[in-house]
Amino acid sequence: MRSSGSSQPKRLSRHFLASVAALALLGAALVGCGGSQTAAPSAATPVVTNAWVRPPVGPDRPAAGYLTITNPGGTTDALVGASCSIAMSVEIHETTTDSSGMTGMHPIHRLEILAGGTVKLEPGGYHMMLMGTGDKLKIGDKVEITLQFEQAGTVVVEAEVRAG
Repeated sequence: MRSSGSSQPKRLSRHFLASVAALALLGAALVGCGGSQTAAPSAATPVVTNAWVRPPVGPDRPAAGYLTITNPGGTTDALVGASCSIAMSVEIHETTTDSSGMTGMHPIHRLEILAGGTVKLEPGGYHMMLMGTGDKLKIGDKVEITLQFEQAGTVVVEAEVRAG
């Protein structure tokens, strides 16, 4: 009895092989991403240290947030936003002094961190203003602040509430 199939191996078309190769690469990329990664694959995750929050100095006043950001990557990144569950909003601010000696602060929309560089958010310089916290912040508490970076995506940090 003769089988209906040929004894010679079938040749696969180049189109079929290219499709299989493309699917394999796509699958490897999806596995490498882990499905929930928020950072761009080429961006290094910033290292955030010394995070702390100073509670408001009175009713209806904002709290202030400070930290140090180090960019270990080979490309410049930027802090472009922040949020905190106990604040109605978080703004990134810069304190400046004009030519007449007047000091003030104003919101900025982008804080650049050079490749391999470090930026400190500290009293009298760059800082975060946590708006609408009310009386929720007590010395010794810990709060989570979510930082949004232009290249690296989202980084969540824990900040201690302390007097400053």
